[in-house]
Amino acid sequence: MKKNEIIKESSEFTKIINNETSIKNKYYSIFYKKNNKELNRYGISIPKKTGKAGIRNKIKRQVKNIIDTNKLYIQKPYDYVIIIKKQILELLYKEKEEQLIDLFKKIGEKNEKTN
Repeated sequence: MKKNEIIKESSEFTKIINNETSIKNKYYSIFYKKNNKELNRYGISIPKKTGKAGIRNKIKRQVKNIIDTNKLYIQKPYDYVIIIKKQILELLYKEKEEQLIDLFKKIGEKNEKTN
């Protein structure tokens, strides 16, 4: 994931989350908002109760890798905030990937219906 694809500002996280368009499952909550750029941007958040910093960073790296390898399933141009829930610790990498990609596909289907 390139640096220009990452959302770091707290105010941007808040804007996207307050936009109230979201989709959720047991492991992830994805908030999204259309942007005026030609690329998607991602913000990843994982609560401290999930584990120590090493565990949280590993999960973030895995999620970034999942996004990089599956960009064709992700609709453009949107800003996404992905909030990872504690139950993610129960899953293997392949299951994490399936759950996240499934949510991105649902977002695409939802947006096709509204257009």
